Amino acid sequence: MSEAAFPVEPARRRRPRLGYLMAAVAAALWGLNGGVSKTILATGLSSERLAQVRSLGAAAGLVAILLVTAPHRLRLTRRELPYLVAFGTGGLAFVQFFYFLAIHRLAIGIALLVEYLAPLLVALWARFVQHAPVRRRIWVALALALTGLGLIVDVFGGESLSTAGLAFAFAGAFAYALYVLLAEHVVAGRDPVSLLAWGFLFASVFWALVVPWWSFPAHALTIDTSLNGTLASHHAPVWLLALWMIVLGTIAPFLLLISALRHVSATTAGIVAMLEPVVGAIVGWLWLRESLDAVQLVGAGIVLFAVGLAQSAR
Repeated sequence: MSEAAFPVEPARRRRPRLGYLMAAVAAALWGLNGGVSKTILATGLSSERLAQVRSLGAAAGLVAILLVTAPHRLRLTRRELPYLVAFGTGGLAFVQFFYFLAIHRLAIGIALLVEYLAPLLVALWARFVQHAPVRRRIWVALALALTGLGLIVDVFGGESLSTAGLAFAFAGAFAYALYVLLAEHVVAGRDPVSLLAWGFLFASVFWALVVPWWSFPAHALTIDTSLNGTLASHHAPVWLLALWMIVLGTIAPFLLLISALRHVSATTAGIVAMLEPVVGAIVGWLWLRESLDAVQLVGAGIVLFAVGLAQSAR
């Protein structure tokens, strides 16, 4: 899933169209990654192990990029250490973990829409904890989002959704909000790429303590698996899907989004990133044969509008 909340220094020459394109491609890659991750989970690999693989792979890739291009950006101060540890564990690790748990039980589009409540949670934190002024449109967005979610989960009857899946998606939204708040605090003195590199590194350490690497089921990465859904007749090794998840589902979209922030504002990039749940729903429909009925589609549209309204009031 996406995490678009990192302001960077504006480039001397801003190219908004390029920024929009980069942010849109990043959102599309994250949306497609939901289908790839769900296919890996269907092989029996646990959500903890998948989060572990993604964290370590992303950390290794981002650290390697920095070692080649700007090794000095990896320097770490004692003052920022506790924030980076919290960012990596309470933020990145749990965002991924709860997301994988949610998409294992819910359609990808629904899981992403619920997790995209995070911007509204951040607004609530700002108003009631930090006592910062919050625009009226935030409260309108919150009311719309709750209405849309009510339609998505079909509170008025009909086919019920997984209670556990919804709980994990909501937990992911809270973890995402924590991620944003911690990132906003740390990024003032650190560039986004090194922030992500350290974040994924600490997330990797966390998962190594929870599920030690020496007990990792290595054979699970070597087997061939069906791609399921409309691609059920095609097979691929799990390690190749995991590599896609790391490179094209994590490192590439993060770098694209960070590059986009040199050409468009963080708010604009956040609104474009709302394409992720839309792409996720399309991928789930075309690939995994997931579906949303008419009422749920209306609810999804309301939630997307609510998140866009909240982003525009940042």
